[in-house]
Order: sequence, then structure tokens, then C-alpha cells
Amino acid sequence: MDLKQLEYFVRVAELGSFTRAALELDVAQPALSRQVRLLEVELRQTLLVRNGRGAIPTEAGKVLLDHGRGILHQVQRARDDLGRLRGGISGRVAVGLPSSVARVLAVPLTRAFREQMPDARLSISEGMSGSLQESLVSGRMDIVVLYNAQPSREMDITPLIDEDLLLVRARPRGLHEDPPPGPVTLQELAQVPLVIPARPNAIRMHLESALADAGLKPNVALEIEGVSAILDLVLDGAGAAILSRNALLNSPRPSAYTAQQIGEPPLRIPLSLATSLQRPATPVQKAALELIQKITPTVVARG
Repeated sequence: MDLKQLEYFVRVAELGSFTRAALELDVAQPALSRQVRLLEVELRQTLLVRNGRGAIPTEAGKVLLDHGRGILHQVQRARDDLGRLRGGISGRVAVGLPSSVARVLAVPLTRAFREQMPDARLSISEGMSGSLQESLVSGRMDIVVLYNAQPSREMDITPLIDEDLLLVRARPRGLHEDPPPGPVTLQELAQVPLVIPARPNAIRMHLESALADAGLKPNVALEIEGVSAILDLVLDGAGAAILSRNALLNSPRPSAYTAQQIGEPPLRIPLSLATSLQRPATPVQKAALELIQKITPTVVARG
């Protein structure tokens, strides 16, 4: 069994698409399809069902996918162990970050990673917590930072910090400084039209849970993904937003908005590290985890 063929099959099965797998692996799609087909011929099994929506593993494919992940992981471990004999940590680690966190963490994390592990490779991707979690479970990510992570049999969760959630509105014309009023109550918040991502966005779910505990529901004016799009719509008068302090401070024009604490004590959302319980961590992954735990509290605004 050829390791490259196995890697190609695992990527197609995880991504559910020959097209997406070819892009990620940087290989021509016909060559990718040919190698997977050769693997099927060798094993005398149909591993993937190809349809208009992509590729789905058969029962035989699911069995090979479980074994293939373990085999490829062990090969990477062997490479990492051999790399340590040369005097340093080697290997690759894929890290997923929420966009608002990536803006402040990506540069210092990359800098520290290169200084401490020059022989290793770091890959950073941005996304919403839901998609990052799916990438972790499927094996496309090794470490992800999640908002409001929930316990799972598939993930190991380590708390990082708690971030304040703020009610963000467009700054009225002529207002150069924030007014001094205290926090907005949950009852007041329930009356404010919100521009907010659709479920299962982590901040959306966390807010709804807090309001539900008070017997309230959010007033959703518009559902849209992405901090930049949300802030543009807030400026255009579509409503207010619920964002972490970090997301607002690192937006292109934070001075264009007013921010108000929610509740007393303030409504906060936990930020956590998550790793897979299905795959043991490699040395480079463990080192990256330690760096993220060390750097995050120093760059992410909490209150």
C-alpha cells in the first residue's frame, strides 16, 4: 500500500470532494483520482462513492479511513522522532483560529514558533468556531481555538481566557467620546435589533442561553456571518452587534462605534484550546499548544 495513495484517499474522504482535496494537496485532480483508483484496484474494494455533490466513503472506505489516519499519524511521529535526533523539533502542526483572535495572535505565534522550532512548519487557518471544530474532528486541524467550547468525547478542551461581550452600536454624529452610562441590562438588550450570525455561531448561542436564563429572547434584525460585514451593517443602521472586545478593538475603525458592557457582572464568553482525543499529540503539537497558552493572555483583550 503506497503512503501517498493512502494520504490522497484520506484527504478526499475527510473533505468529501476530489476538487477540494486536490487544492489542499496541491496536485492535479486527474492525478489524484488516478491514485485513489489504483488504491481501490489494489485492495479490490470500492472506497468512495462519487456523486454530483462530492465523494462519500463506502463501508470499506470508512474502515480504511480509520486505519489510514492512524498509519499517517504514526509515519509523521516517526519523522518527528528522527528529526529530534538532529537536535530540534520537526514536523507540521495545523492551527485554527477565530478571525478576531487570528488578527492579534497569528503574528506573535508565528514569530515565537519560528524562533523555537525552526525545523517545524506552522499552518494557520481562520474560521468560525463551528467550522474549526469540524476541521479538528475530521483531522484537517491539529489544534483549534474555540469560543464557548462544549465538552465532547472527540475533543480535549483547555480553558484559555474569558472575553467580555459588548453591545456595539454606530457612534452618533458629533459624539467624540463614549458616554458614561453603566452596562445595558439583559432586559434592555432584548429590545435592541441585532445584526448577528446564524446558529450555531458560538457567540449567538452563548447570548441566547444567557437571555433564556432570564426568560428573554434576542431581537434578531438580520443574520450574517463575518465581523467585517456585521460592523458595516451596524454603521449603515441595520442594528447593533454583539461582539467580543477583541473583535471590536481590532476592527479597521473601532472609533466609529460605541461599546457597552452587557449585564453586571459582565457577560463573558470563554475562549478555549481544543485538541482531538482520537489522535495523540506529536511533540510539535505539544510545543505549539504551550506557545498558544503562553501568548494568548498577553495579546487578547479581556476587559
